[in-house]
Order: sequence, then structure tokens, then C-alpha cells
Amino acid sequence: MNKEPLIVACIPAFNEEKTIGKVVLQAQRYVSRVIVCDDGSTDMTGEIASRLGADVIRHERNLGYGAAIQSLFRRAKKLNADVSVTLDADGQHDPREIPNVTKPVLDDIADIAIGSRFADKRLAYTIPWYRRVGIKLITRLVNNASRQDIQDTQSGFRAYSRRSLETLSAFENGMGVSVEVLISATKRGLRICEIPCSCNYGERMRTSTQNPMKHGIGVVASILKIVIEDKPLTTLGLPGIMCLIIGASFGVWGLQIYAGEQHIVTNIALASISFIIIGLFCLSTAITLYAVSRLAKKANRSQ
Repeated sequence: MNKEPLIVACIPAFNEEKTIGKVVLQAQRYVSRVIVCDDGSTDMTGEIASRLGADVIRHERNLGYGAAIQSLFRRAKKLNADVSVTLDADGQHDPREIPNVTKPVLDDIADIAIGSRFADKRLAYTIPWYRRVGIKLITRLVNNASRQDIQDTQSGFRAYSRRSLETLSAFENGMGVSVEVLISATKRGLRICEIPCSCNYGERMRTSTQNPMKHGIGVVASILKIVIEDKPLTTLGLPGIMCLIIGASFGVWGLQIYAGEQHIVTNIALASISFIIIGLFCLSTAITLYAVSRLAKKANRSQ
């Protein structure tokens, strides 16, 4: 007799006392267990979720969406969940669509199934235009970095197989964890598919604590960090070396002029170019060292 798969709902939450109860109750109808990560809320989010039967993880202070996702993943792995489905606590995602998102994973068609707001064009136009533009821009950046063709890289409504959680690495504490997970999944050969899902922006617009502009900037910054970490010497080390060579060439040229004229010849344009090159070299070197230090920290955390 085959046992029922253990499906766990993972819900990151920060100050969502108005909606967390409804989300937890609806999710409980479609999963075996609900886990809520109360990410340093100052309201009753954690208490409400706990009273409704959710397993609540509490962060003493607000660490960010990515940190909440990491805590939820660790708990799901500890429970040996067959499928872990993430959804937002603000009512944006409809828990009634959980079976649709988990089905490809349960059927072993995919390791990660994304509830996509763009898989159905009719649903896409329910998203405010400025968010639609931002999501498409970020999605293009992620697809270029991961060599994937995903339509909605920013959807937080996802289902993960046990294998994917055991394989994936996530270190971003902010909203960039969404793209970090997809890039990591691509590197590890995990199968990704998209399932059409609806999106309740009416509810979200009243409750969201995340500024869209701040969200977008944070995600783009995360993409840049991930690309730099992937090939730090190629993306920034080589440009830095080129700046050093060009800067040294300008220095030799300046010395030759001094040797011929026996006094320093000041050329404003030449001096400006030299300072720009030196600045670019310093910036390139600093970012490269930063990327290397992050890679070292990741290696230590993975051990």
C-alpha cells in the first residue's frame, strides 16, 4: 500500500496578521502540514498562525524574505517532505491552486514547478503595468544568467521536490533568493516547469510591506552578485587588469614627456583619463575581492 506523500506548505510572513489566518486555513485543506516563518513580525502574525495549527518558526528580528525561505527549507528537509510548496502570506496566491502547482512534482515531471503569472496571457494582464514591466526585465536578466526560458522568475508560488531541496543552495537574505534558487537549479541540472496561476493583486496592494522599486533594485543587485561570484576573474578581474595595463602605459608616456621636456607637462585631459582608469581599477579590484569573500563564506556555510 502506497503511503500518502508528505506535502508541506512553506509560508514566509512579516507583519501579515490581517491575512495569515485565511492563508493558513485554506492551505491546510491541500497539504499535510503548514509551516510559517514569522520573520520578526511586530504584530500577531506568529500567534495567529500557531493557534490555527501551523508549525511556526520565529526570527527574533526581520532578516528578509530570503532568510525566511532558508529557514522554511531547512524545516521541510528535517521533516523529509516529499513536496514543499512556497506561497506568500499576504493573500496574493490562492491556496486552492496548490494541487495544480504540486502535480508536476508529484508526477515526477519536474523538480521545481513555478506558479507562473505569465503562462496564461489573460491572467498576466491582471498585474499592474509597472510590476509587469519590472518582472519581465528581471526575468530577462535571470534567463540570460541561467540560460533558461522561464516566463516568471519572480513568482513566490512554487513547488519543490525533496531532491531539489537537498541539492539547492540559497544564501541571499533578500528578495534575490528567488533568482538565486533558479540559477542554482539550472547549474545542478534540475528540471523546471511553469504552471498557470492567478494573482490577487487587489489584496496584495492593501497589505504588501515590500516597496516594488526597492524589491526590483534588490533583485537586480542579487543577479549581479551571483554573476560576479560565478566568474569573478572574468567579469571583473580581467577588466581590472586591462585598466592597470592602460594606466601603466599612460604613466610611462608621462615619464617620457618629462624626460624630454625636463619638467612636468600638465595635460588636463590626460590626467582626467588616468584618474578615471585608476578609479575603475580600484572599483574592479574591490568588487572582485568582495565576490571572492562571499564565495569563501558560502563554502564555510555549506560545510
